[in-house]
Amino acid sequence: MTRSHESEFAGVRGPVAVSEWYRGAPRYVAVVSHGYGEHVGRYQHVAEALVRHGAAVYGPDHRGHGRTPGERVLIEDFDEVVADLRTVVRQAEGDHPGVPVVLIGHSMGGMIAARYAQLHGSSLKALVLSGPMLGKSEGVGFLLSLEEIPDIPIDPSTLSRDPEVGAAYAADPLVWHGPFKRPTLEAFVRCFNEINAGGPVEPPTLWVHGDADQLVPLADTRTGIEFIRGTDFTERIYREARHELFNEINKSVVIGEVLGFLDRALGAPA
Repeated sequence: MTRSHESEFAGVRGPVAVSEWYRGAPRYVAVVSHGYGEHVGRYQHVAEALVRHGAAVYGPDHRGHGRTPGERVLIEDFDEVVADLRTVVRQAEGDHPGVPVVLIGHSMGGMIAARYAQLHGSSLKALVLSGPMLGKSEGVGFLLSLEEIPDIPIDPSTLSRDPEVGAAYAADPLVWHGPFKRPTLEAFVRCFNEINAGGPVEPPTLWVHGDADQLVPLADTRTGIEFIRGTDFTERIYREARHELFNEINKSVVIGEVLGFLDRALGAPA
């Protein structure tokens, strides 16, 4: 049976909440980096699949998200969030000495994970990027061009073809349902540029994306993928899938692809 634990640590700008899922001695550690406006609790089903596969799973709520305090969705420097993620990885390494670590990032969390892999890739055995914000974002550029950012939240229907996913997202009190904030948008652009200049990532990498993703269009991400693509790189593009592949109607296929990739990167269990 999967067990869970919640804790916090002193991050760069204050406390950071961390969730952990585990069962017995793990074969590997998986650290999950969630997307913009949401929280790692939305990945419980992913964590449970990883635990059944042999992982201990750790995931922070990034600054200003979920259970972590701070002004909602305000991030002025993503390198500070990467530093907080480094603390989570070190905590996991301390809890499970000698156990390999993999990093899984979705959307904004995929951008954070990619930057982490550029800076600390030697500590990772594998990297999984789901619908990552990379390269550029026409949407971010458009919002920054406006004198005033409109008070329009993310449309839940863009997340998944499963309407229950959108309904749960809209009703979740830990999800941010307000507008984007200009300093965060400006920090996105700086992080895109840093990643584009940062070179290929070292760990074996799996990129999964939906070709009907309206929030993080495939074409925008592909420009960034070309900057970070290393020597061991796999991509899977899912036809008609929207933004949240781990919550799509074919999520079992996507999660199975991730687990198969991890077996290849880690070596299949004995």
